[in-house]
Formats: sequence, C-alpha cells, structure tokens
Amino acid sequence: MLEINNLCKSFQRKIALDEVSLTVGKGEIYGLLGPNGAGKTTLIRIINQILEADRGTIRMNGQLMTQSQLANIGYLPEERGLYKNMQVEEQLIFLAQLRGLTKKEAQRNVSHWLTKFGIQDWRSKRVESLSKGMAQKVQFIAALVHDPQLLVLDEPLSGFDPVNVELILSEMKELKESGKTIILSTHNMQSVDEICDRASLIHEAKKLAEDTVWNLREQHNQGEYMVRFKGNMIGFVNALWTDFELLGHEEIGDNRFLAKLKMRGASQMNDLINALVGKVEIELIEKKLPSMQEVFIDIIRGKEEAHA
Repeated sequence: MLEINNLCKSFQRKIALDEVSLTVGKGEIYGLLGPNGAGKTTLIRIINQILEADRGTIRMNGQLMTQSQLANIGYLPEERGLYKNMQVEEQLIFLAQLRGLTKKEAQRNVSHWLTKFGIQDWRSKRVESLSKGMAQKVQFIAALVHDPQLLVLDEPLSGFDPVNVELILSEMKELKESGKTIILSTHNMQSVDEICDRASLIHEAKKLAEDTVWNLREQHNQGEYMVRFKGNMIGFVNALWTDFELLGHEEIGDNRFLAKLKMRGASQMNDLINALVGKVEIELIEKKLPSMQEVFIDIIRGKEEAHA
C-alpha cells in the first residue's frame, strides 16, 4: 500500500528524518511510535505532501506519490484545525468537496457519519459551541468522510474520555475490516497493543525497529510467566527448584494462588508444566509478554545506553 524509501528531511541544521524506510501493507493498522521530536509528524506531513522530503521516495499502490493521490488519503492532524464559525454539517461538506466529492455525495456521507457517531442533532451547531470531545469527533469524521483508502491519524485519541476512546478504536477496527489502511501515530500504547498489526519506532530521526506487534513484544520477552494454581504454596515453590525464579505471588482464594515466575537458562513452558504436574492443580499458565509501552522504553533505553 505505502512504501517509504530512505526518506531524509532537515530544517537548517536540525535533522528530522535520517534515511527512514517503512512499508505499510494494505488493510493493516500500522503504529508509528516515538518520543516527542522523533520525526513522526514530519514523516506524516511528507506523506500528506504538506512538506517535501530532501531525499527519498514514497510510493502508494506502486506509484510515486503525487497530488492526485491525496484524494485517497484521510488526514487527522495533531493540531486540530476546524473553522470555528462554520456549522458542523457545512464544514464537513466543504472539506469532503475539497477531496473531490460532489455536493450530493458529500451530503450523503456527512449524514451517514454524523448519525453513526450519534451527533446528528449537532449538524447545525457552530464548531465554536462544541465541547473538545465533540469537536474531536467532527475532526475524525472530516478525515474519513470522503472514503479514503489510507487514513493517517496523528494522536486521534487525544482529548477523548474512555468511552469515546473505545468508540474510536472500535471504528478503526471496522475500517480495517472494510479494507482501509490506517497509520496510527499515538502515545497511547495500550491502543497499539490492542489494534495495531505492525509498528515501527522512530527515535532521533532514525527508525530503530519495525515488525509485527507480536514479534516486537516477543523479541523483548523476559521469560516471565503467570501461573494460577490450587494447592500448597510450599509445594509449589519446592517444585520450581533451580530452573525457575519466583518473582511474587498472591493468594486469591482458599488454597488458590497467582504466582509470577521467571525462567532461568533454557527452560521452557513444557519444563514448567512437567515440574508442577502432580505437585499442584494447575488452572492457568500464561506467557507474560511485555506491553508495547515496555518495548518502547526498552528500545529507547538500549539506544541511549549504546551511546553513553
């Protein structure tokens, strides 16, 4: 869907992107991660042709990116930009027409999305009268009202309460199921764990990692497991012997415990199961993969330590 090759961008002496290459597959939700100032927004602005790269190429569906392809991109910028004096419906129709829809098509699509988001009664309200969360919904609708193939969302969850965060995440899943491709730039790592297929991490203008979310979490696995069992805690600890380290435990019921373990050496889950069978009644053994928040911190810390 989108191929970004060796993209470079500088602002005077400040390097914003340094030979960044990414591949975003059709129909996937792709997480674009990195600390503030890493270069994510610069990359997003180049994709949307707001900025021009110094070097490198971007291809969309195999073709070099041109202005004509912007009609197939929906963009939600981090800096929200609605016209405060315009009515909600009027503004959305105007923005849809800028992306190539006829007025009739724009009216139909706007009506659909206002109804779906439950804000149809606000169609005649001026933007300045909207709450921050309501304005966020309008801005989100503006990004997808022209039915783009690719959605580029920069911090789309900012300003939403938990109920509306879930609403937006659910909508993103539906868009993916309908074949849309989504680039999600966010600091909300829980959402990356939940909905992203693949992700990359940009730090100090360079790409440090790119893979599926599962592989990124697996690569930073610390060999930790959660075990829920019924039985005697002393018997459980004795069964672990020297191959497993008990990191902590809590009693969750009558002779029922939840324990956190760490493997030592080359021990695997089967070794843990074999050690416990006959000693306690196993209810659950779960491999504890790090969250994307933990992966993010681990990669950044490793980069900083390498340059220390």
